[in-house]
Amino acid sequence: MSAKCRLCRELNAECVYREPGVKLDAGDKMILEQLNRIEGLLQSNLSSKNAKPTASSAFSPTASNGTLDERVRSLSGTQGTVPFPLNGLGTWPNGGQNISTMPKIHTTPALHLLQWPVIRDLISRPCSPQTLLQLELSREPLRLPADPQPDMSEVSLFVHAFFEQANVWYACVNPYTWKEYYRAAAAYRFQEGAESCMVLLVIALGCAALSGSVAQTNRSPNYQQPGLIYFAAAWKTLPGLITRNDMLSIQCHVLAAAYLFYLVRPVEAWNLLMNASMKLQLQSSIPTPPDSQAKETYERLFWNTLLFESDLLAELDLPHSGIVNFEEATNLPMGFEKTSTEAAGRDELWYFLAEIALRRLLNRVSHLIYTKTSSVTNISAVEPLVQELDRQLTQWYDGLPAAVQFPRSRLPTDSFVQTVLRLRYFACRTIIFRPYIQAVLSDDSAAQDPVVSENCKKCLEACIRQIERVSEQ
Repeated sequence: MSAKCRLCRELNAECVYREPGVKLDAGDKMILEQLNRIEGLLQSNLSSKNAKPTASSAFSPTASNGTLDERVRSLSGTQGTVPFPLNGLGTWPNGGQNISTMPKIHTTPALHLLQWPVIRDLISRPCSPQTLLQLELSREPLRLPADPQPDMSEVSLFVHAFFEQANVWYACVNPYTWKEYYRAAAAYRFQEGAESCMVLLVIALGCAALSGSVAQTNRSPNYQQPGLIYFAAAWKTLPGLITRNDMLSIQCHVLAAAYLFYLVRPVEAWNLLMNASMKLQLQSSIPTPPDSQAKETYERLFWNTLLFESDLLAELDLPHSGIVNFEEATNLPMGFEKTSTEAAGRDELWYFLAEIALRRLLNRVSHLIYTKTSSVTNISAVEPLVQELDRQLTQWYDGLPAAVQFPRSRLPTDSFVQTVLRLRYFACRTIIFRPYIQAVLSDDSAAQDPVVSENCKKCLEACIRQIERVSEQ
């Protein structure tokens, strides 16, 4: 009988403790690490075949029948928890680190392309990856009207626009309880309270949805951004919510951040998201509320905050809030219960769920290819990772329901949701195959390899497809 350490003897467990006299040199350690990695790959492939339905199964063609709740429930198991991985790899055997989260140090942002020698030589002055953040930090503060007096005569038009055109991106406002919040805000004359703040932010986002992008040119000096007067009125009530930790105060922070994103104010939005993240993490430490509506709202606000933060961290070198530590313990959205026959709008989840899955895949790309520990300089080492990530992207696309599945060809899309998902798809495909472009720019002879040449073509085609449709976003 082989010797066991004391703890294993007490637990009656198999002991894997290495004998003190057994030493491993560097070569042995490397071999064991590679074997552990291969074993992890095999286990993840086996588990993906034998596991219960995951979030990716919500988008499978076979799930096209049944109600929304049934399909969402199918992706989350009987308990509604998130049985990640979404689309495959999941937790890579790297010290238990979840590779579906945005790494703290990575070179994914486009500004890192300016550090490539062949591109750097074409630039008149140095441009570091932190330039964009430095520019954002040096911007003048957002100027808001000192005494906003919003016109409430067209509120119904803006509310309708919010639920039809804006809430689809966030899915965090319950259309069945909206009127209750509106009545409460009206009782306060829209001047105080969390209900007033939330209602004014909904109106601001609805106004913005009707007006289109703020990036249009040829504006007059006195031009005021769409919905700004409503946002300014909501902003006056926000200080009273900073120290509150209930769902409504978190919802106001997330909606305010969404409007700041609309104004292309990412750092200001990040500040609000950090506050929302701390509140959500505090909420996660208490027992799950028995109220199913409150639980559903928490989950939607959680995923909104996580997605917003991940998008920011993908482009800007900002501190992480820590909300990602609660990701695998948080349920996916399941649908609001219909508490009223007069809903303010639809409760559409397909884009939101698709975005969660794609964001996790984008994070894996950053982890596996664009961190300092990844072997991006060795193109042969990158090849199996690229193949697996591209397979997962194809799996994500194939599983999208018909309502949001876009044509990958140059055919027009049927909806704005499809347009956005198509742009996100080609953006992900671009960064998956980008290492091959870098390899050829570093060494011209690399293009003689048929695999490298073909993958460079895939990357450039994805770039072109983004440029062709970027004006539609």
